[in-house]
Amino acid sequence: MSDVRLDSGVKAPAFTLPNQNNEAVSLASLAGKKVIVYFYPAAATPGCTKEACDFEESLNVFTAAGYAVVGISPDKPAKLLKFVKDQALRFDLLSDEDLSVHKAYGAYGLKKMYGREYEGVLRSTFVVDEKGVVQLALYNVKATGHVDMLKKLIGL
Repeated sequence: MSDVRLDSGVKAPAFTLPNQNNEAVSLASLAGKKVIVYFYPAAATPGCTKEACDFEESLNVFTAAGYAVVGISPDKPAKLLKFVKDQALRFDLLSDEDLSVHKAYGAYGLKKMYGREYEGVLRSTFVVDEKGVVQLALYNVKATGHVDMLKKLIGL
């Protein structure tokens, strides 16, 4: 279980993960851009599809303001590729099968549902500035309405 909780002002944990095309994408490769890094439990599930489509619908707003968007889940690249194609997503989805990046960001831990406790992906979003510093850390966000809330928080 992860007890990590990132706060604004801390250096974002570095990562290099395969995207949906099995190409390595690193936080360092995005240096110089503001980056929205969001963690979600599983591609092609209803909540995660809603969240990804909301990011896609707002992608032009984010990119116009200098933001890149990257989604991270434990899914294999092949599943991510199908999801990207099915939903016509224009941003990278990254595969973190061993959950090491999830844990570094505190996006994996104890969840409670229907009175049951278990470990799993905590839907979380981070805004990282051009220097790799966390500007905003949002834990346990809801899939629906989250992107609109994020836009308000960053002034878009």
